[in-house]
Amino acid sequence: MSTPKPLHKLVIITDLNKCFGCNACQLNCKSWHTSSIFGPLTDLDPWGAEPFSLYLMRVIRIEQGTYPNVRTIPIPISCFHCEDAPCVKVCPTGAIYKRRVDGVVVIDYNVCQGFKYCITACPYGNIDFDPIEGVSKKCILCVDRLYDENLPEYERIPACVRGCPAGARIFGDLSDPNSEVSRIVAEYGGFVLGEQYGTKPEEEYLPIRGPSKGPFRNEPELPLEQRFAERTGAIDQAPDKVLQDAQQLGLTPEDLRTYKRNNKNVLPL
Repeated sequence: MSTPKPLHKLVIITDLNKCFGCNACQLNCKSWHTSSIFGPLTDLDPWGAEPFSLYLMRVIRIEQGTYPNVRTIPIPISCFHCEDAPCVKVCPTGAIYKRRVDGVVVIDYNVCQGFKYCITACPYGNIDFDPIEGVSKKCILCVDRLYDENLPEYERIPACVRGCPAGARIFGDLSDPNSEVSRIVAEYGGFVLGEQYGTKPEEEYLPIRGPSKGPFRNEPELPLEQRFAERTGAIDQAPDKVLQDAQQLGLTPEDLRTYKRNNKNVLPL
């Protein structure tokens, strides 16, 4: 039996050719969600012998080559919002679910009982547990930013994309063949991590390709906001397109900004 498809597939594409491992994505995510509706991100005894700090994403580093010809490759990792998400299937309370309208996997903190089945089921280690709140937490693609109509269009992107100084994180809708993320995945050969687990991760990576081209002197000078929107994928205005379909389901922007489970927006897996 085929897996049901969401109406849109909002994702973050990570360009490994641009990422240099500064961890700005991780820290910007931490900063945003510390005070967002999906926070707090707990810190315990940060200067003690056994500190604990909760993050919704991380940057791992792998070595390539043989000494002395070795290089380190940084790889930012957050929830892959899998098409066939095992975390959703094992949750006994239905607290974690995949949304019908945008494909984002979200945890309803009001329903989560802290059984941690989702943490065990995720083969990528992309879900963590908040010992103070007593609930599981993970990347939710900053839906509180995406559908905040008080933000300018170019700011309605995930915090990690917003904070990347290299433009290595690009946001968009992979179900739209004309989107920037669809274009670069096709052009540069996007790939997923952990394909062998059969969860069908939605988020993809672009391979290392060597020195990139541009900018060139004869390129037209664009307004700062437009250049930023093109670099981050905000130029496609994916959240607005999602909202148009959400309205057909009787969903409001506020419904999409929250973690609360709404049966109109639950994709059965």
